[in-house]
Amino acid sequence: MPTPAHLALAPELDEFRRQFEQLANDADALVAPLTDAQFTWQLQPNVWSVAQCVDHLNTTARMYLPVLDEGIANAIRQGQYGEGPYTYPWLARMFVRMLEPPPRFRTKTPVAFRPPPGRTRQEIMSAFRAYQVQYVDRLRQANGLDLSHARARSPVVSWLAFPLGSAFASMAAHERRHLWQARQVVQAQGFPQ
Repeated sequence: MPTPAHLALAPELDEFRRQFEQLANDADALVAPLTDAQFTWQLQPNVWSVAQCVDHLNTTARMYLPVLDEGIANAIRQGQYGEGPYTYPWLARMFVRMLEPPPRFRTKTPVAFRPPPGRTRQEIMSAFRAYQVQYVDRLRQANGLDLSHARARSPVVSWLAFPLGSAFASMAAHERRHLWQARQVVQAQGFPQ
């Protein structure tokens, strides 16, 4: 049965929904065949394991979801409603492109975004799946908002704000980047069999 028109997500938001659901499935498919030793294996001490790649995404979600909440709430308060398709400034588009895999350049991860030690596989994967659901929930909350004018501030650089649509796009791109990184770990020479 089709969703009533007033409940359906706008096309751009529905595409983001599809991406977050696919990312959850991709992470499950990557991790499911791994043993716990493979999940936590590191090529070198300064190279993240699959577990650390996924848990970094959890840490990022914990930091970014409140930013998305604030951006959505501000847009509602200011009456920033609209219909797409939306266009975004070149800086926002470039930022999203820079996050897509494979990485074009690497930066040091700020301490606040580093994965915490000692979390179990179950905790990491349950959290990752839950955060994908929370991203989709934020998409539903943003439905009907003008995604190019509503803004979400960076949790790292408070004066930097991107269009809400770009914020969703950057989160999906960031997740693709680190799942790509996790796949590189599994394919690395020396990965335990």
